[in-house]
Amino acid sequence: LRPGSGSRQQDQLSGADGLALASDPGGTLNFLAMVENLQGDSGRGYYLEMWIGTPPQALNILVDTGSSNFAVAGVPDPDVTSYFNTKLSSTYKSQGIDVTVKYSQGSWTGVLGTDVITIPKGIYGSYIINIATILESENFFLPGVKWHGILGLAYDALAKPSSSVETFFDSLVRQAKIPNIFSLQMCGAGLPVSGSGTNGGSLVLGGIEPSLYKGDIWYTPIKEEWYYQVEILKLEVGGQNLQLDCREYNADKAIVDSGTTLLRLPQKVFSAVVQAIARTSLIQEFSSGFWTGSQLACWDKTERPWSIFPKLSIYLRDENSSRSFRISILPQLYIQPILGIGENLQCYRFGISSSTNALVIGATVMEGFYVIFDRAQRRVGFAVSPCAEVDGSPVSEIEGPFTTADVASNCVSSVSFHEPVLWIASYALMSLCGIILLVLILLLLIPPRCQHRYTDNDVVNDESSLVRHRWK
Repeated sequence: LRPGSGSRQQDQLSGADGLALASDPGGTLNFLAMVENLQGDSGRGYYLEMWIGTPPQALNILVDTGSSNFAVAGVPDPDVTSYFNTKLSSTYKSQGIDVTVKYSQGSWTGVLGTDVITIPKGIYGSYIINIATILESENFFLPGVKWHGILGLAYDALAKPSSSVETFFDSLVRQAKIPNIFSLQMCGAGLPVSGSGTNGGSLVLGGIEPSLYKGDIWYTPIKEEWYYQVEILKLEVGGQNLQLDCREYNADKAIVDSGTTLLRLPQKVFSAVVQAIARTSLIQEFSSGFWTGSQLACWDKTERPWSIFPKLSIYLRDENSSRSFRISILPQLYIQPILGIGENLQCYRFGISSSTNALVIGATVMEGFYVIFDRAQRRVGFAVSPCAEVDGSPVSEIEGPFTTADVASNCVSSVSFHEPVLWIASYALMSLCGIILLVLILLLLIPPRCQHRYTDNDVVNDESSLVRHRWK
């Protein structure tokens, strides 16, 4: 990557830099070969074809920037069409370590191992990667999905069972010696969210492909390297500021997550957004079930309901902390076609939902942009995606810079109980419990005359085992 000046820049990797020539054994990177290497849709995720093992077994792998384990189905499952059979791979090595991963929806349990992988439409070569083979799962593989595993692209802090498990992308950077950056484009704007599953998309490993964006790239700092946590300063609906304390937008984190289908908002923010949309849209009365996701709204197929809804804007802090920029999505991205009824009706869902523990910039927003995960410079970049068009018109925008004089200098709470901290606390509590248990055993072995006669006031209610996993 050529170093840029300022926060708006058009980073390009060209032949002159010796990086974007051809994907050959010489080790050069051809980003054009990675264009359109994804398929899927915003309702069920975007996936990449990989070849795993020796001889190679072809599987579709879900691209997820909100988790950190690389895992594939390891046994037959009613909801997957293929799985990785470790017995058929001469290069598979089991580590014999059990691993369980829980998500906001679904979970799986498997065993860690290593094997070689190749990405047909990726970088040249085969690489040895940590792979979890999924042996049991619950609400993870769902009916109709066309992927057979998950590619966690977040940081090792989220890796299970511990951060010592080298992540897929860290392994790729180390072995292939590619730049520590990847970029993602998902092309599903205006298309049914659970359609044919053949919408295009691109995962560019090792850099940025200029044909996948228009205009400038705007960067916002990564606040902490676990999820891709960013800082959101304010939200606007139809150009009107919600006027909430900026810490509400970051409670308890704000992340960019391709594995989440919707734009998820903390409850207070969600309520304010729904009220603002209802107030500024041209609809007099609207079913509450539509906003909560329990009902669809249907219009005649000749109508374009998007015209009655407002634009939604998210302000992110710029690399220059005294400035911000805003990414905006038109209603074509958050009023999503999902179902046709007969010949006359088209039904839509609301692409925004409430969340208990995060603001999540998911596929609803990401489908409007080319998103750059610049891990080397600890920043996330956004640029307008050329495929974010409906009926020939763009449905996403980026504008800036704006001053941050009207918001706090830090909108992210300094007190955050992140997962690594929870693990440290849990180990400390378990150690304490072990000491207490040892003392109790010793007391039981002491002759009765020396034992203390306990009263009700001596009882301690120990809840140290109630350490909750932090889900997405």
